[in-house]
Amino acid sequence: MSSDGTNKALRWTWVVTLLMALALMANVTYVQGFEAQSLRDDPQNTRQYANRDSIARGPIVAGGERIAWSDPVSKGRYQRHYKDSETFSPITGYFSMFSQTQIEGSENHILDGTDARLKTTSLMDRILGKKVPGGTVETTVNPRAQRAAYQALAGSGARRAAAVALDPKTGAILVLASYPSYDANQVAVPNAKRAQAAFDRLNKDAMKPLLSKATGEVFPPGSTFKTVVASSDLAGGATKDTQVRAGRSYKPRGAGQPISNDAGDIGGDCDNASIPLITAYAQSCNTTFAFMGAEQPGNGGVSDQAARFGFYKKVEYDKGLASAVSSFPKTDQPSLSALGSIGQGSTVATPLQMCMVAAAIANGGKAMRPYLVDRLRGADGSVVQGATRVSLGQALNSDQAGEMRQLMQEVVKSGTGKSLQGTSVGGGKTGTADIEGVSYNDRWFIGFGPGAGARYAVAVMTEAPGYGIESGPIAAKIIDALGG
Repeated sequence: MSSDGTNKALRWTWVVTLLMALALMANVTYVQGFEAQSLRDDPQNTRQYANRDSIARGPIVAGGERIAWSDPVSKGRYQRHYKDSETFSPITGYFSMFSQTQIEGSENHILDGTDARLKTTSLMDRILGKKVPGGTVETTVNPRAQRAAYQALAGSGARRAAAVALDPKTGAILVLASYPSYDANQVAVPNAKRAQAAFDRLNKDAMKPLLSKATGEVFPPGSTFKTVVASSDLAGGATKDTQVRAGRSYKPRGAGQPISNDAGDIGGDCDNASIPLITAYAQSCNTTFAFMGAEQPGNGGVSDQAARFGFYKKVEYDKGLASAVSSFPKTDQPSLSALGSIGQGSTVATPLQMCMVAAAIANGGKAMRPYLVDRLRGADGSVVQGATRVSLGQALNSDQAGEMRQLMQEVVKSGTGKSLQGTSVGGGKTGTADIEGVSYNDRWFIGFGPGAGARYAVAVMTEAPGYGIESGPIAAKIIDALGG
């Protein structure tokens, strides 16, 4: 080969080598600069759990009060701390050597400083992995009301319990309490053996303290579900004064035995053949709402209305945080629909979902998506992201919602919730779900307050012997603590 040919071949070799080197550098830059986060978060990447105590995570805040933060324990090592953790753990979750949950999980990259929106350094700093201080997560939670809720649940004698309060106009979660709870400080220790022992104890507990009763478990809602059924009747053209079927018992087609009213209703309004809807709701006549679910407006009307309130879907209340699915049976069997329409059988709901029902009614019929994070801030105090308010749609029109509020007010005025007269509860609905074969019931109360103003919506569930009205005073305490 001539010298010219050799030189030409060498030049092409250098060009190809240079292009390959540039392509390699571009790929490394892209991966390190732009895909590093997704690679770190990959479940198959076990390195994400190494040296987790070397990160000074930012705080989680409620009402200006730190409820989670990191302190140095030695050079380059930090430990996560939680204030009143049993009260606030359904909100903060935990950050351990093995995993993270709730806000510690959903806002992990804001807290550990790896969120791209916190980056103020150059591209080269990003490639070199220069650390950015962790940011702050400001929650929507009212700490005074959260403490009042947890203390009331813990003192109720219930085996399991939950409470939720929402701002009906925005969807902001003001209270998210669960009992029994756990102390996140026990699993946040930087000692793997101690942390694992704490997890083992908690996971063996039959009451599942790590699982939020407010969002992560479903319960039969009892007569609080009659709020959905009554709403479906109003949406179909009825008014609060429409005469509806009542009577001492009702046997839907295909049922083995009739559905009856509570023994305490014998001789009362529910015994009459027909009564106004507002009376049937206030007195919680099982026969009325079983008939509605089975025949008119029927299964389709009730299930459609339940969907408008948010049933049948997970409710996402922060990025990656979603509730269990609440449901009413979609069936062509009148007996199952009748039982479901009084909040028994296959009907189940989270306390968050039942609070959403009360909130939509308080908000003129508009259902808002609940949210738990108010602001995300960088370490310098700058706002990275504010809350996004999302409408889930119109569950009722404003007139129908107004009539539904009157039904709920009548419960407190003359019905099953009349012992709440004089409290901050303006309206609501009691519910008692019988649990077969055990001595306890799921005792519910949903409502709004203070007074008729309906500034807050609440839902309380306590699992203990007795009736739903016994959860009503807890709702009043929460409204009072919110400033009712």
